[in-house]
Amino acid sequence: MDRIGDARFVLLGEATHGTSEYYLWRIRLSQRLIKEKGFSLIAVEGDWPDCYRINRYIKGYGNAGQDARSVLSTFERWPTWMWANWEVAAFVEWLKRYNAPLANSQKVGFYGLDVYSLWESLSEITHYLEQNAPEALQTAYRAFACFQPYEEDVQAYARATQLVPSSCEEEVIHLLRETQRKTQQLHDDGDAEAAFNAEQNARVAVGAERYYRAMIRGDAESWNIRDRHMVETLERLVDHYGENTKVIVWEHNTHIGDARATPMVEEGMVNVGQLVREHHPAKDVVLLGFGAYRGSVIAGRSWGAPMERMSVPDARPKSWEAILHETLGHNSLLVFSEAQEADEWLTKIHGHRAIGVVYNNFSGWDGSFVPTALSRRYDAFVYLEDTQALHPLHIEAGQQAPETYPWGV
Repeated sequence: MDRIGDARFVLLGEATHGTSEYYLWRIRLSQRLIKEKGFSLIAVEGDWPDCYRINRYIKGYGNAGQDARSVLSTFERWPTWMWANWEVAAFVEWLKRYNAPLANSQKVGFYGLDVYSLWESLSEITHYLEQNAPEALQTAYRAFACFQPYEEDVQAYARATQLVPSSCEEEVIHLLRETQRKTQQLHDDGDAEAAFNAEQNARVAVGAERYYRAMIRGDAESWNIRDRHMVETLERLVDHYGENTKVIVWEHNTHIGDARATPMVEEGMVNVGQLVREHHPAKDVVLLGFGAYRGSVIAGRSWGAPMERMSVPDARPKSWEAILHETLGHNSLLVFSEAQEADEWLTKIHGHRAIGVVYNNFSGWDGSFVPTALSRRYDAFVYLEDTQALHPLHIEAGQQAPETYPWGV
């Protein structure tokens, strides 16, 4: 908290997408930032339409859901466990209670930064136009019709744009322009949040079309499209909330840790942490990474595979996690300063574990270790000795919430 000081952008990482402790410590720190330092919103590595449902629920909008579990149960895009879990459910209920006595302008928001939700965002725009500007529906119908042959299969769309020199780019750009034109009136009439939501869904459609078209090439461009979209969304949220807004970001270490301290920079890749540092004064940005020596994790063995609870073995020798285990041997917080930047121990390059939503923990393989200069990649780092898997919300009938459910509420 002392290191954060008056910073306006606090980016909180995670070394996996399925570890309970990473979520719980982000929750605890986020609660303190909201209560003690006046942070206004949380932006996460999630889809805009899904996360906007959380935003509506915690702000007490009409027909927003009965409880956090019912809201999170609508998260159906794989990997569902990233946000539909008991840890997030507890935090969402805390946010709703925190917001309850506040004026609308003071309520904390919750938003998704990601670019994946092409069809969901198109559906949201169509619903918005049906309610507010039916005369513009043909624009949405044309965009839907362009994508319809691919039956919501992004791989099929990406392959088709490689084989035939045509795409749906023109349709989604036209839809964005039409949505912007129609939302301006709604904004002027006083419903700025609904107008912002509609325009952002149109921007997601444009970004998703670009991302999926670039994805098939397998180069750095698709990654850069995605991370630039997330930063642009973050900046629009700040503009929407107003001057001096303070923002908490939850994303994987690979997004929030400065790419320039890893080989990503040599491959022409940028990421959210780097871009936020470049766009804002150093005093306004704090990047916090996480890592652990061993534990368990929720992940799938391939993209779209059933989620599993998997063991995470001891970290690879000479990795940052192994060095911290040998040097410290207990849960620790490292806070870096400019004086420490010159410390050879902190600026050396060592592997740093990164597990995504896909993980194969067969013998002899323990995930990707990204070469990292720790004190240049982050402003602070949380090291944990042992961790436990996240607790997914989509559990079998009759199972009870884990003991961690009330943690921090």
